[in-house]
Amino acid sequence: MVKWINVSTSKHELKLFDGSNLIKTYPIAVGKILSPTPFGSYKIINKQPNPGGPYGAFWMGLSKPHYGIHGTNDPSSIGKDVSLGCIRMFNHDVLDLSSRVPIGTDVVIRK
Repeated sequence: MVKWINVSTSKHELKLFDGSNLIKTYPIAVGKILSPTPFGSYKIINKQPNPGGPYGAFWMGLSKPHYGIHGTNDPSSIGKDVSLGCIRMFNHDVLDLSSRVPIGTDVVIRK
């Protein structure tokens, strides 16, 4: 089976699947109205621990330029529509997720 990620912006959930089996669900923050998280199918193209700034403990870049899945230095933002389009996670969650998925993992973002 192949691991892949399904993001629901309306539910503020990121789900990690192995084929059709759900492995884990994580709470997330997504883009605000003026800078929404882009819908579509992408891939994780790079990984960077400790990227600095507002990106928390880890950054995973998506194949859509300037968008990624990352930690946060503002944990109170999780569950809200607050980012500039990126998918924010608690730092412990982004570290857990990043340890489970390789570069090249498919990411599907939907409402």
